[in-house]
Amino acid sequence: MQQYAKELMSPQIMAVIYLFIGFIIAIYLLSIVYVVIDARRRGVEMYWLWGFIAIVPFAGIVAYLVLRPSTFLADREEQRLDVALRERQLAQYGSCPQCGAPIEKDFIVCPVCNTQVRNVCPSCKRPLDANWKVCPYCRTHIK
Repeated sequence: MQQYAKELMSPQIMAVIYLFIGFIIAIYLLSIVYVVIDARRRGVEMYWLWGFIAIVPFAGIVAYLVLRPSTFLADREEQRLDVALRERQLAQYGSCPQCGAPIEKDFIVCPVCNTQVRNVCPSCKRPLDANWKVCPYCRTHIK
């Protein structure tokens, strides 16, 4: 039996086996590097700890893939900025002081509770803010 094993293990076959083992080791090391880089991009504070956990073959990488944050840090920041922008756009219109319903900038009364939210210019009939002394559209003085 040993004779057959020696004949099968020619230098070419041994070279292929060594290359395969080297390939598996390279993939293993690159997966650890991937975990560290990906954890940093996702905003994990202790990304190096995930690198140590990923050293455990197969189980460490599977644990990272299951427990990692679902979005990248840059994506979360972009979503936060998008929400802030939308809130700012909505705040430009305002809300009714009586019932809190959203009010657009050209509304004179609240469509929900009929509360007057803006004054009306007696000359051009355009909506005015309560603290305006002059109509900016027709220069009429407001009393």
